Amino acid sequence: MLDSASFIKRTKALLEYYNLSAAAFADAIHVQRSSISHLLSGRNKPSLEFVMKIHEAFPEVALPWLLYGKGTFPTSSHEQNEPHTAAQTLAPSTQANEEGLIDRIIIFYKDGTFKTYSEK
Repeated sequence: MLDSASFIKRTKALLEYYNLSAAAFADAIHVQRSSISHLLSGRNKPSLEFVMKIHEAFPEVALPWLLYGKGTFPTSSHEQNEPHTAAQTLAPSTQANEEGLIDRIIIFYKDGTFKTYSEK
């Protein structure tokens, strides 16, 4: 069974590791900002969809660690690299639409702010 309090601690560790504000994290995983606020405050429990959105945006985050705290984060292969930024981590997972065109690009800054670029 998922321990929500421990899950929240691991989610906060992700925010710290990638130097993201709660708002920037919400945008990165494509959920409403209030969802992150409610989760971090303990008001709501994470859904499977929420967990999978984190894993899709941050594929290097192992699901056993995210769900149950089993294993380590970051994994040893990631620890050997330079400190991570959200932009470096999210760039490889940019998703294309049906025509193969980029839908949106998000740039995260060290101060926790971000800028979104899209054609819409």
